[in-house]
Amino acid sequence: MVNAITCGARTLSLSHPRIMGVLNVTPDSFSDGGRLYRDGRVDTDALLVRAEQMLAEGADILDVGGESTRPGAAAVSETEELDRVVTAVEALVQHCDTIISVDTSTPKVMTESARCGAGLLNDVRGFRRPQALQAAANTGLALCVMHMQGQPDTMQTAPTYADVVHDISEFLRQRLADLSAVGIDLDRVIIDPGFGFGKTAEQNFELLARLGELCTKGQPVLVGLSRKSMISSVLDRPPEQRIYASVALALMAVERGARIVRVHDVAATFDALSMWQTLSQGQQS
Repeated sequence: MVNAITCGARTLSLSHPRIMGVLNVTPDSFSDGGRLYRDGRVDTDALLVRAEQMLAEGADILDVGGESTRPGAAAVSETEELDRVVTAVEALVQHCDTIISVDTSTPKVMTESARCGAGLLNDVRGFRRPQALQAAANTGLALCVMHMQGQPDTMQTAPTYADVVHDISEFLRQRLADLSAVGIDLDRVIIDPGFGFGKTAEQNFELLARLGELCTKGQPVLVGLSRKSMISSVLDRPPEQRIYASVALALMAVERGARIVRVHDVAATFDALSMWQTLSQGQQS
């Protein structure tokens, strides 16, 4: 099992669960779109305030996204995504002493983000766009490879699996082989089963229940369960009222072996994981 990930100039220990804070510089992300992107541009002042708040609350990584990947999201041009992401990464690298991750599937955005000082590339499409795999390899950065069935505009149209955990495991196994084939050291690769990306609520809950099966494959596992629609299949809550359920799901994921949780609500997640870690350490002593 990989116990630490080198992310550019920084090393992230995975000896205990880590928190990735979400920074969407988009007008249309499902939970927080428009808060950091206003009047057609990234609001860098608001971005830095939010970033510093997340770090003070316990975030270990800040994940910048310039393209919404919610179900049915409209496509964003390469030029627009570049402008959003590069503006954000440059500001964050200059002002925040932490690992900056970039949530992108676009090869040029990967390359420019690395040039600006990002340490991690987080691709919901698993580096499957043309030239994405080679661009990622050329950066030398840490990578997060996610599973998604279909594309954002169609992924929730009747997703089907023979066995959701087995099928995802096979997809990730093949992607790791593809990464290795282009010279990427798997010691810098994280995997993400892709909760909510081409999966029904029932499939998401089965995946969470059996997450431990993926967490024994050798790669650290990242999960993104924060405020997702699987919660609304149980509780009739809009995204901004899914905090407590999101924290509960993050805790369940960590109990099953996840090493990184990607969240909107850092403070609440940090408190819950601190209690879990204290109990876990006490039981081991």
